[in-house]
Parts: sequence; structure tokens; C-alpha cells
Amino acid sequence: MIDRMIRDGAIVPVKVTLDLIRKAMLESGRDLFLIDGFPRNFDNLEGWEAEMTDVDVAGVLFYDCPEEEMEKRLLERGKTSGRTDDNIDAIRKRFTTYLESTMPIIEHFALKDQVFRISSIPSPDVVFDETAKVIEPIVKRHLVDSTQV
Repeated sequence: MIDRMIRDGAIVPVKVTLDLIRKAMLESGRDLFLIDGFPRNFDNLEGWEAEMTDVDVAGVLFYDCPEEEMEKRLLERGKTSGRTDDNIDAIRKRFTTYLESTMPIIEHFALKDQVFRISSIPSPDVVFDETAKVIEPIVKRHLVDSTQV
């Protein structure tokens, strides 16, 4: 069902997505997660807040990249990716959707002081190091909290 919906360009219902996320979390046997690309819009956020009340959100990683740079990178990726949506029109449409749907989610978490903004302009090694500086204290804090009785 999900593959068909994605192939047809339909949006997978939030409940289905959340059920899959929860299942993966439970099956992993772990209790600390990095979830990529979710929530993407207010429907996702409302679903998360209603269904995942037992999950604490430590923060949101936000990789800051100007539209022009992102466009350049995606067009370059399109030369070898085989993705049909790595063309200028699709990229610009995705960016508009991102600004309209996802940026308000980033702003929601920013108001709660839960956004970790990382510039994605430097080299991948520098971006990785900056990301590690954000994630390591969260992991350490989690390890300390989980060992306390």
C-alpha cells in the first residue's frame, strides 16, 4: 500500500507513518533515536503530538543552506542519481513546498528553543563535526539519565 501511494505521489496517512516509526523504535531495542525528515508539516506534527506522547523530543537538527546552493547541489546530483525529480522545475517546487509546509515546523520548535541550526555550506567533514558537537551532549545526557535510578 505504502509503495503504491508513494509511486502515485499520494501522501501516506500520518497514522500509518507514525505506526511504522513506533514499530521501528520498539523493534530496535533502543531508546534514543534520530528521525530524519519528520515531521514535514503541521498534520505530521499534530499526529506526532497526539500519538507519541511518551516520546521526548530532544531537538531538531536544521541544516541551513541557501536555496541557490541547494539547487546547484541537487542539479549536480541529478547527473548521476537517476532521480526524475532532480530537475530545476521539480527542485524549485520542492523548495516552495518546504518553505510553506516544513519551515513553520522548524519555527514551532525554535519557539521552544529546540532547534540546532547547522550551516551546510562548509565541507561535509566540517558539517559532520558541527553535527557531532550537537548530538554528543544529547547522547551523553541520555546515557547519564538512563543510568540513574
